[in-house]
Amino acid sequence: MSKKTHQQQLAARKAKRLAEREIERRRQRRNLAITIASVATVVVVIVGVFVVFGVGGDDKPAASGQASAGPDNKPASIPTAMAPAPKRATPLAAEVNCTYKKSAEPAAKKVNPPADGKTKASGTSKVSLDTSIGDLQLTLDSALAPCTVKNFLSLVGQKYFDNTKCHRLTVGEGLQVLQCGDPTGTGSGGPGYSFADEVYPTLKYGRGVLAMANSGANTNGSQFFIVYGDASGLTPQYTAFGTIDEASTKLIDKVAEAGVTPQNGPQDGTPITPVEIKTATAAA
Repeated sequence: MSKKTHQQQLAARKAKRLAEREIERRRQRRNLAITIASVATVVVVIVGVFVVFGVGGDDKPAASGQASAGPDNKPASIPTAMAPAPKRATPLAAEVNCTYKKSAEPAAKKVNPPADGKTKASGTSKVSLDTSIGDLQLTLDSALAPCTVKNFLSLVGQKYFDNTKCHRLTVGEGLQVLQCGDPTGTGSGGPGYSFADEVYPTLKYGRGVLAMANSGANTNGSQFFIVYGDASGLTPQYTAFGTIDEASTKLIDKVAEAGVTPQNGPQDGTPITPVEIKTATAAA
């Protein structure tokens, strides 16, 4: 083997290692980052126990001790009152411009991005998720996030969500969500493109709110989360684009009550009761 060939092989192996590390970093960042009062790492006291949340970078939520009596991997309690549907204090213009940019990562499932251009910032759309735990009924609100709704409906129409699993469930106080939308089921998959956040300062999350997961500012793709309980630990950096009905939240309650297989801490991992989206259908 010539010296030149050997150097080329070494360079190729190094490039492969770097690419693999970058994919893993992006997968970790795509998990919801919990921020409370600051964009830096913060310490929160919950029932006398310190819980440290890493924000950004490669940090994952890490917890020490028990936040409440009972099993760590199950919720101590789940609020039953539905949250008010999010609403912008200042309405958007009648139309907004949407842009969908190609990402460095390949699509987890082949799909075309929505067309760039003007989109109406009004009206609602109904989507039904036929899942292994029952039907989840979604109402998408274009007055909240028109570019996000346009994207979600595009993915539904292309059957992107069909036969995918909701890969993440969190059951701790301050963050009770079910996260879906990754065909790989790992938390790293996306549609091969991204688009900008559609957030606003007064945005609040609560039981029944539907929002986009991200790995940082303006990195929305296909992953989304459903708030089934407490979300007081979230700051307004995740685009809310609709709601689910009360019957749907009760189906998710049962999944949460069964607990998680811990991955990112005792209260954050894969749902023990699998949630598979068999088909996603938009109302005609």
